Amino acid sequence: MAYRNPVPTVDLVIELIDRPHRPIVLIERRNDPLGWALPGGFVDYGESVETAAAREAAEETGLSVTLIEQFHVYSDPTRDPRQHTISVVFLAAATGEPNAGDDAKGVDIFEPWRIPQNLCFDHDRILRDYWHYRHYGLRPRIT
Repeated sequence: MAYRNPVPTVDLVIELIDRPHRPIVLIERRNDPLGWALPGGFVDYGESVETAAAREAAEETGLSVTLIEQFHVYSDPTRDPRQHTISVVFLAAATGEPNAGDDAKGVDIFEPWRIPQNLCFDHDRILRDYWHYRHYGLRPRIT
């Protein structure tokens, strides 16, 4: 019998701590699904999720990040239209100017009141949970 398992991924909410209001970094995806997304990607075989998060941040944004904490795990089977993924989301800090790389078509810096509407995957939910945590100390509910 062949087993089918969800694929592990990581996503990062990267705060630029050298700027007012600590804006976050989003990438514009080059591949489907198109739109804006948190930096992140697949965990390679033999790689820890922490190493994958730092690698994906560097590949997609050119930033060297400090992982602050593991924020939450998102596992809704429909969160990625391509396949069933489980994402370990990290909060991270960085300084400097991000540059698009790897599969990022573009990169930009966003304050909370300027987040684009066309977010991919479940990144609107992740960012909503992040803002609640950042401003009110409320962690996402386990559902």
